[in-house]
Amino acid sequence: MYGWNDDEIAAIRAGRLEAFAPPEAALLRLADAMADTPSNVSEELYAELRRHFSEEQLIELAASAALENSRARYNRVFDVGSDGLYRKGLQFKQRRVA
Repeated sequence: MYGWNDDEIAAIRAGRLEAFAPPEAALLRLADAMADTPSNVSEELYAELRRHFSEEQLIELAASAALENSRARYNRVFDVGSDGLYRKGLQFKQRRVA
């Protein structure tokens, strides 16, 4: 399945990261830390991330989080609202593995 289901989204919004595998929870904490102003990734979080990901992977993941953060901030400046792509209960097709 693509993306997160409704329960996972609710867990993220409530800050219940224990519902996720340790690598996913660490990435969610990274995204949250990067969204702060000023952004600050602690040495402890970075060490945790390095247990799960290579330096190259972290560069890519941080770049993706930074891009989405930038888009979100840009949208707020111009009051761009949601286009309604997320709807509770929406199911996506299963990805086929070749």
